[in-house]
Amino acid sequence: MSNVKQFTDKLDKLNFENMYEGDFFLTWEKSREELEAVFTVADALRHLRENNISTKIFDSGLGISLFRDNSTRTRFSFASACNLLGLEVQDLDEGKSQIAHGETVRETANMISFMADVIGIRDDMYIGKGNTYMHNVVDAVTDGHKAGVLEQKPTLVNLQCDIDHPTQAMADALHLINLYGGVENLKGKKIAMTWAYSPSYGKPLSVPQGIIGLMTRLGMDVTLAYPEGYEVMDEVVEVAKKNAAEQGGKFEITNSMAEAFKDADVVYPKSWAPFKAMEERTELYGKGDMEGIKALEKRLLAQNAEHKDWECTEEMMALTKDGKAMYMHCLPADITDVSCKEGEVAASVFDRYRDPLYKEASYKPYIIAAMIFLAKVKDPAAKLKELEEKAQKRHNG
Repeated sequence: MSNVKQFTDKLDKLNFENMYEGDFFLTWEKSREELEAVFTVADALRHLRENNISTKIFDSGLGISLFRDNSTRTRFSFASACNLLGLEVQDLDEGKSQIAHGETVRETANMISFMADVIGIRDDMYIGKGNTYMHNVVDAVTDGHKAGVLEQKPTLVNLQCDIDHPTQAMADALHLINLYGGVENLKGKKIAMTWAYSPSYGKPLSVPQGIIGLMTRLGMDVTLAYPEGYEVMDEVVEVAKKNAAEQGGKFEITNSMAEAFKDADVVYPKSWAPFKAMEERTELYGKGDMEGIKALEKRLLAQNAEHKDWECTEEMMALTKDGKAMYMHCLPADITDVSCKEGEVAASVFDRYRDPLYKEASYKPYIIAAMIFLAKVKDPAAKLKELEEKAQKRHNG
């Protein structure tokens, strides 16, 4: 039996009016109440679907996806979110578009947006580029709407940039919110966001940055751990420090994986590339210096190999609170003796947490759908009630 009142009552207590007709770039640009609105709507949409009630708020329209990096979970999560709300997805393949012939960002943004209600972009490869590109797209479609070219301004959802991975971090947070029975119960819980060894190089910084930028906001005690030389962006560290101070939590940095794991309620061991190396890579690509890229890759792989002991093993997990911390990962994880010879996590640890990991990933489509919903629906609580009262079956199986 469906009952969305538990969710609409929460929404009635929150101030999130500024999300209407807005975009979603970085979690720390949103207010605490706006973030809670996303969590609440995501849970409401999941609740309706679990009760076989259609959540379509569009009867036509496009969701445009642009992925400048490989993706499985986020790509399918965006497609699922759009479909959940009634939008059809069209992927923009830059290799098959006029972008390859010098078409400007302004022109591309308007040409793909004639009947688009949302644009999802993943652009995480190059420091100083991805988030800037997303803002350029929004500026272009905003001008197009004002000029009467576009009937509506499509909402932009950041599906991962060089700074933040908001849909991943928000999905991770919602997993913990439901695990601990409410966002208020995250306060004081310790999460260890740690670097882990990988036999590949160049993994984006946006996952660890997204975690420290959001979990400090939710009152968690956050420890960021990495070997010397694997620093993240200074500006995001400052965000985390500010959040911790405002929420009465802790934010600490250590060069010891064991120290980070000690008494942790949640652990998140994940490889990433050093910030300075990512800056160097961006510069090399800008010059078209492919020999320089090869040399950088060789150097970084050798640097990674010096820290093979940074692995989430059973011994490491035993250091956590009661030896039973929740293990998290954005997936795919580098699993020792499974997907690689030596990696981020021992197979026995990963196997034990496989179902929770899949549950963690399952929140992402609903988080994305909630971001779109709040940007497109002026009165989300009323719309959720309307969907429930209409009770149109999603399928008649």
